[in-house]
Amino acid sequence: MTAENYRYEELTRDRFAEIAAAYPSVLIPLEQTPQWAGFERDTGREPFGIFAYFDDAAAAGTAAGGAAASSSAEPVVVASFLHSTRRLRESMVVVNGPVWFGPRTAAAERRLLGTLRSQFGPGSGVNPVFVRLQVEHPHQGVAKALEPGWYDREIVVDLGPDEKTMLAGFRPNARQSIRKATRAGVEIRTIEAADRLAVFRRELFPIMAETAARDGFSSFDSGYYETLLTSLADYTELMVAYLADQPLCWLITTEYRGYAVYYFAASTAAARKAFAPYLLLWESLKMLKARGNTACGLTGIVSDTYPSLANVTTFKRNFSKDVVVLPTTYDVPLKKLHYKALASALKLRREGLPAGRRGLNRIRARATRLLRRSGTAAGSTGSPAPAVQSGARHD
Repeated sequence: MTAENYRYEELTRDRFAEIAAAYPSVLIPLEQTPQWAGFERDTGREPFGIFAYFDDAAAAGTAAGGAAASSSAEPVVVASFLHSTRRLRESMVVVNGPVWFGPRTAAAERRLLGTLRSQFGPGSGVNPVFVRLQVEHPHQGVAKALEPGWYDREIVVDLGPDEKTMLAGFRPNARQSIRKATRAGVEIRTIEAADRLAVFRRELFPIMAETAARDGFSSFDSGYYETLLTSLADYTELMVAYLADQPLCWLITTEYRGYAVYYFAASTAAARKAFAPYLLLWESLKMLKARGNTACGLTGIVSDTYPSLANVTTFKRNFSKDVVVLPTTYDVPLKKLHYKALASALKLRREGLPAGRRGLNRIRARATRLLRRSGTAAGSTGSPAPAVQSGARHD
């Protein structure tokens, strides 16, 4: 028998705050908050809303057992959605979520995914090809995300111990590098909110451009980071390492409900020679601890899903042995033929020409047939899919 769907309601900012306050021990990523939705809106994206999902059947059973029933029950899970409207790839994306307040069992996830199929199906006012979110218990009907999603392994630094104990927990290489940077005269500065935009635009974005060129990735443009630092000014810090008044490297951290994240960073070749990134991160961790945070996530490290993160893993492992495993990002196809065509097109783009021009034409023809069939059912325009966007967030 198919499990009944969850009841869902869109949350106002106040209602979200009410739920969050009732669950102080639940780790709520900043990306799943109204504050982050506001930032996304400021970048030109389309936040669709934050929804809570309730198990009214369980609440009714509790009431039947003698407890008073709540009109809204307790939330099982909360999810903040971004509405992506790229041509032929309309989707609903949950970035670094959803957030589970009840037990995250395989049955509960199946009920949530069934609810999402209904919520964003015909008559919903939107026309997504798929919903993308983290799934801990994958089952039939979900697919590995077509594009990179959120990382699934992360180094986390415990900020609870005193500074001496924290430093002793680092690898010897990190402690030595911190001392070398200090002896070299590296100076760490926290950039005041009023100065962030000017400093970032003039001194720091060129370092990101250098980092991206050196390490082979595409960064956001300067405006994205500037918007982050202004829209989320109360939740971010910008720190920079200088040597002889020349910026060597920088980082941006976020904070929410006592949990911090080492979110963005960039460094010059000179920074590495001076060991500046080690001192910069250490000073940042001390600052975050002093502000009352209990832990700091250093973001993704290498995994089977994301082998490309190997180049940042060694540095992060210097600061903690604690590895947290996160659920992998999956797609929930709502229009299966359309999704299958997208998968073929993106595979071709990643792998290149499989067998000369003839092979390319066969795949294009097959994808076109699938898109036409899907478009007839879903009102697709049949326009060609856009190029894969590089430098996008993990969504």
